[in-house]
Amino acid sequence: MGELITTLNQGFLTHLGATWGPPAWALAKAVVMVLMVMVPVLVFVLYFQLVERWVIGWMQVRRGPNRVTFFGIKALGGFAQPIADAIKLLIKEQVVPSGANKWLFLLAPAISVIPAMAVWAVIPFTPDWVIANVDASILVVLAMTSMGVYGVIIAGWASNSKYAFIGALRSAAQVVSYEIAMGFALVGALMAAGTLNLTQAVARQDGPYGALEWFWVPLLPLFLIQFISGVAETNRHPFDVAEGESEIVAGPLVEYSGMTWSMFFLAEYANMLLVTALSALLFLGGWLSPFPKSWPLLGEPGIWWLLAKMLALMMVFVWIRASFPRYRYDQIMRLGWKIFIPITIVWIVVVGLMLMDPVRDWPVINWWFGSQHAG
Repeated sequence: MGELITTLNQGFLTHLGATWGPPAWALAKAVVMVLMVMVPVLVFVLYFQLVERWVIGWMQVRRGPNRVTFFGIKALGGFAQPIADAIKLLIKEQVVPSGANKWLFLLAPAISVIPAMAVWAVIPFTPDWVIANVDASILVVLAMTSMGVYGVIIAGWASNSKYAFIGALRSAAQVVSYEIAMGFALVGALMAAGTLNLTQAVARQDGPYGALEWFWVPLLPLFLIQFISGVAETNRHPFDVAEGESEIVAGPLVEYSGMTWSMFFLAEYANMLLVTALSALLFLGGWLSPFPKSWPLLGEPGIWWLLAKMLALMMVFVWIRASFPRYRYDQIMRLGWKIFIPITIVWIVVVGLMLMDPVRDWPVINWWFGSQHAG
């Protein structure tokens, strides 16, 4: 009887392992991959604002944060500033205006930050390192990033403040306008790549000549428009009129404080990082080396190239903030509708002509669109 029970137990455990083992392993693997992406993104967002303040201080010949230290170590002056800021926001009182719609007021920050975090599931860091390598990954990116504007609109309306509502409308109009220009710029890159998959788009830029075969060369106007539109979409200076203190207080965020305000802040920096990732993947070769493949070591692809390109583009965000005055709102809308969108439409036609036979196999053009890159 004991042997029979032992045999039945072994059979049950074997069946249970065969039934639940693969799904459990897949779930555990997915959780680990999500953490390995989300934790670095959150740490980067936390500390990049410190780097930004240091760099802007250096550019404007003044000191950045240099007082908050770890355990009083003077050499680490300023390194604990993001930790101090986070603690301050955590313990700061959450004030909800008496006339506000409480549930929508608290839901708006989540609507802004959740898509900004979820979109990283389809961003590839290497050919084999991506949480979800879906075929239409760029469509997922556009769909998820489009959700953020709802958080801004709801925040302005739920605050029951005229200043917040006007700022939300201005911000939403700006985001939607530049999203069209960015979408057209991405269409040109996807036409050149011949795929909606970001991993395959990087593979199409692979070649023996390094940076000369990346899409930034034939698609330079689209690359610049995509990046500048990303600056405008994230409400960064000089496009931050929705938060122009001299114009409309703090825009849709005027009634927010503490952690609810910091969630909008987190979404802004996560979206900045996403813009640099898309620019690097679609126009700058992603994880490919800028040097020719024949060069030893330097010609090898790797995740470090993608991270270096993203960091360089993030520094451009900082440089723009430290150097340019804020635009007027009519100038911002004119730039998006009357300049960027027409240029992207014209360049999409040019890309279509370059992709046609026999033009695609002409000298120089075949570097980017030739048959050797197909497939």
